[in-house]
Order: sequence, then structure tokens, then C-alpha cells
Amino acid sequence: MSDSIISVEHVFKSVTDSTGTLDILRDIDFVLNARETVAIVGASGSGKSTLLSIIAGLDTPTRGTVQLAGQDLFAMDEDERAALRAHKVGFVFQSFQLLGNLTALENVMLPLELADRRDARQAATEMLARVGLSERLGHYPKVLSGGEQQRVALARAFVVKPAVLLADEPTGSLDFATGEKVMALMFDLNREQGTTLVLVTHDNAIAERCERRIVIEAGRIVFA
Repeated sequence: MSDSIISVEHVFKSVTDSTGTLDILRDIDFVLNARETVAIVGASGSGKSTLLSIIAGLDTPTRGTVQLAGQDLFAMDEDERAALRAHKVGFVFQSFQLLGNLTALENVMLPLELADRRDARQAATEMLARVGLSERLGHYPKVLSGGEQQRVALARAFVVKPAVLLADEPTGSLDFATGEKVMALMFDLNREQGTTLVLVTHDNAIAERCERRIVIEAGRIVFA
């Protein structure tokens, strides 16, 4: 399909230790189109986060292939995958993953600086204003609330205008009301930028906001 942005083809993931082999993912196969919003749902331990890591090229499958923006991730070496992620992929994590020694502004500037963007400071300032944090530019993560930290993380993810945004339980560390605000902001930014959103969640209310749902049970897709 010409409009596809992510193609996961017969992906298996197993790990082996002294107790034997554990199958984490079994024959995962699906295609996502550009601008699609997709929730990957399932019980804890079903393989959701492992699948997200493989889509990002952060983890490798035992078998199978993943194409991201027309590139075969596992035909690349790690440096090539990292370069592709830097240009095409944004991340939002449950635990925010902000650098504690950098201010909010510096955290959002970082991916732009790594891409040698000369307008890094201006673009980061504008994106932090978009997420309602103009008054927090010089604040370090430790003095920001959880909701503010996650908004910094959203700004950092979207500032590079990624083709794909991967979000792993983005409201998992937040109270309900704060989580609702963060999710509303994420979907707003996603619409504005035309990003493909792949969201791992166990929250059905969040999943229902996506156009499509992929349900995983014990490492297999049972609904897509």
C-alpha cells in the first residue's frame, strides 16, 4: 500500500534463559498508514511494549521484518536505525525520560541540536508555548509537576515534526484529570502535524479515541 508508513511482517520475539524459551511475540503482522491513530492494547505482559520497541528499532525480532517509512529497519546497523529514528520518530514514555540536568527548554532543544537545526532555541520555545509552558522554560524537571513534565516530553517529541509518534502508556504516571489533559493535547498536536500515532495503553477510554485498535493476547494479535 503506497500510503503505508509502518509495515510489521511476521514478527516473532523469543528470549531464552536457564529456564527455557519464552515466546513474547508470535507472528505479528499488520500495516499502518500515514496519519493513522492506532492503539495497541492488551493485558500487562502481553507483549505490547516489546512490539513498540521493535517498531522503533530499539529491540530486534527473533524473526520477521519491520519497514518504517519504506526502510527495512533490520537491514540497517544500529547507527543507521538511530539516524532514521532521529528524523522520523518521536517518543513519549510513561516515565517522561527527561534529562534532569537540562531545563525544559534545553530538553526540547536537544533533538533539534542533534539534527543540527540552527533554529533549535526558537522552535523549542514555540513548541513549549504550544503546550502551555511558556512560563517554565528555565525550570528543571524536578520542580515541574508530572503533568508539566509530560507536556515537556510531548513538546520534545513533536518539535521535530516526526512522521511517527510512539507513545508507551503516556498517562500511566499521571492522575486521571491530568492524564485527560495530556491526552487531549497529544491528539491535538497529532492532528495539527499529521503524524501517525501508535499508542500502547491498557486504558480502553484512551484506546477508543484512536481510529484503530490492535489487541494482543499472549503475544498474538487477536483483533486488528
